[in-house]
Amino acid sequence: MVKKIAFIGLGHMGGPMAANLVKAGHRVSGFDLAPEALETARTQGIEIAASAAAAGAGADVVITMLPAGRHVLGAYQGENGLLAVAGPGTLFLECSTIAVEDARAAHELVAAAGHRGLDAPVSGGVGGAANGTLTFMAGGTAENFADAEPILAAMGTRIVHCGGPGAGQAAKVCNNMILGVSMIAVSEAFVLGEKLGLSNEALFDVASAASGQCWALTTNCPVPGPVPASPANRGYEPGFAGALMAKDLGLAVQALESTGVQARLVSLAEEVYRQFAVGEGAGRDFSGIINEIRANSKTKETV
Repeated sequence: MVKKIAFIGLGHMGGPMAANLVKAGHRVSGFDLAPEALETARTQGIEIAASAAAAGAGADVVITMLPAGRHVLGAYQGENGLLAVAGPGTLFLECSTIAVEDARAAHELVAAAGHRGLDAPVSGGVGGAANGTLTFMAGGTAENFADAEPILAAMGTRIVHCGGPGAGQAAKVCNNMILGVSMIAVSEAFVLGEKLGLSNEALFDVASAASGQCWALTTNCPVPGPVPASPANRGYEPGFAGALMAKDLGLAVQALESTGVQARLVSLAEEVYRQFAVGEGAGRDFSGIINEIRANSKTKETV
């Protein structure tokens, strides 16, 4: 069934996601603060609204893809906020990556306003957004998930109902904990291999078929060559930017502190990526962390 969908946040992820909804036959009205994002969206068949409120008015579904929880909650609230302008029972899909506490607060606001909500963050990066192959991790009621699933299916290939409100964000933060730590480990292994006189291709051929196999190695390999589609072959053009990994690991540390879980590796990974994101790493793929590891490694003769 064709839906009228408001899409708030048309950046590197949101823009392609909204475009895939148009391709699926939905009518999409979008808004973003960046003029260049709006112009790109216009060329992809997205109706450009004058404001987030204008996009949301009369929509069947409202999707937000914004930088942080404060942006989501700010967009929801107020006299001209998305919750106020939406018709009764509108389905709100919050696809940003935000703190679990913020996701639960968003659910409460949505329900109090007489609407339905789902937190549904994504995994798969810019490539997955463009190709419609994202993974969605959803939190909310089974009924709301069932209503949202056909919409999410236009943008992704794997859609998992993780539990109640906030469960999607919980799954996302746990997933990216694994990703951040594993990318550092893979990068350190390649730098060590280089120091020991091992070619990158040889290490890849072994580790990709042995116990070191992981997504950071076989899909987003941090060295050029072994995986032609990896960002390493395009000057570390993201992909998934270092600034976003730093942000997500910060959310993980926040969750760890609030629950009392001891996780030393994640705390170290967050520090590594926070420093990486201070400079050029902010706009490069997170796999570019290998260059920082190389730069900080002592120069010695290879064995």
